[in-house]
Amino acid sequence: MNSKEQDLYDEELSLKAFVVLTRALQSIRARAEEDIKSFDLNPTEFAVLELIYNKGDQPIQKIGEKVLIASSSITYVVDKLEKKNLIKRKPCPKDRRVTYAAITPSGTALMNEIFPKHSNAIKEIFGGLDIKEKEELIEQVKKLGLHAQHM
Repeated sequence: MNSKEQDLYDEELSLKAFVVLTRALQSIRARAEEDIKSFDLNPTEFAVLELIYNKGDQPIQKIGEKVLIASSSITYVVDKLEKKNLIKRKPCPKDRRVTYAAITPSGTALMNEIFPKHSNAIKEIFGGLDIKEKEELIEQVKKLGLHAQHM
């Protein structure tokens, strides 16, 4: 294979990899969202609740970048979770401009019940890969993401 043929083949493989990765992500996301919706939460609510459950109180202004949602949506999501009595707002004692989202006892009880089920559902979704393949996938996708980020 000469260099021009190799370059064309590399381009073709890159396009195919993009399509396969995109379709796989769509399927994985759809299955994960089905699981989350079975708990009477939408994916964004679950992401915010899961962050606070696993990482503790979070400044509301920083939640968006941690769960990859628009900052304009955060107030709406926090309001909905607050109405469901799953989180509450707490002022920062050191800086009045900062408000934290904190999980309530009801939120903790819910997550204690549903998080293990969700974690198991994700394990089942990735059941098509063995442990070594999962490790390789993580390494390769991270490498690809970092490359794309630094272009």
